[in-house]
Amino acid sequence: MSSTRQPAPPRPTSRDVARAAGVSQATVSLVLGDKWRGRVSAATAERVRGSARDLGYRPNLAARSLRLGRTRTALLVVPALTNEFFARVYTGAAAVAAEHDFGVVLYPSPDGTGPARDPFDPARAALDGVIASSMAADALGALRGADLPLVMLDSDPGDRRAAAHVNLAIADGMRQVTDHLLGLGHRRIVHLASAVDTWTFAVRARALEEAVRQVPGAALHTVTAPLDVRAGREAAEAVLASPGPLPTAIVCDDDILAAGACKAVRRRGLRVPDDISVTGYDDLALATAVEPELTTVRLPAEQVGERGMGALLAVLEGRPAVHHDLPVHLVVRGSTAPPPAA
Repeated sequence: MSSTRQPAPPRPTSRDVARAAGVSQATVSLVLGDKWRGRVSAATAERVRGSARDLGYRPNLAARSLRLGRTRTALLVVPALTNEFFARVYTGAAAVAAEHDFGVVLYPSPDGTGPARDPFDPARAALDGVIASSMAADALGALRGADLPLVMLDSDPGDRRAAAHVNLAIADGMRQVTDHLLGLGHRRIVHLASAVDTWTFAVRARALEEAVRQVPGAALHTVTAPLDVRAGREAAEAVLASPGPLPTAIVCDDDILAAGACKAVRRRGLRVPDDISVTGYDDLALATAVEPELTTVRLPAEQVGERGMGALLAVLEGRPAVHHDLPVHLVVRGSTAPPPAA
């Protein structure tokens, strides 16, 4: 017995949406192209969006691009795909992009430390703008020369070559860490700093130095390490093997380095936090996977991506893209305590 395949139902069109919403096709185009403000009432816009959802309508982006001369595609450049923070930035950016019928292409720059290969040839014509997150200073040459709108995240706000900036209150986060440790009574502090030369890590270092300098009797020693657990452990082991009194606290530039520092403390036969307190930064999943769980600074990574995509859309539409720094918060867990009695 033969069966006849039923033809697929026709794909809903903008004309179908217009008919269902009781508006013109031009109005549908304005609303779904996010160009309705000042031209269509909010109630009408919501009715059009509701009709599109009910019908399962999806705009033909290829056809729209041909009409507009734009591809509605943004490039998000990140230092690495292995860091959870940047995955969350992408999630936020992609969510806002989808609301505006944009796509986001993710592009990694090797470790964020050296120049990325130029992603713009032959793709230059296929992009509307670029969002670059936490990039090293020498990794942005190709981006700045691409003749595309550039939004920089977690980067130097004084760099005027970007069309817009979205930043976190990075210095405040490090001040929260330092105030917490100094308040517990710590005076011998080691800064396990990232070896990557970026604005965000430079800001952390300055904030830590300034806070420690203001407290009589407090001392700070800085060592650097690449951003991985093994490098963090080895750098911390070298500090703990040095002559002189041991530090009572190790402040790390991120949670990955902090995990390495905790391993170094244990390998020396010491305990976290009884003998040495350890802090991280970022509040990655790793922060609660180690034991004791890390005291660290929580960064709203998805919000960074959302704001970054929103800023790019504003630039493309000729609107101002002005944002205040996103607040960050210290999360106190088991890796910090008062220093041992002298």
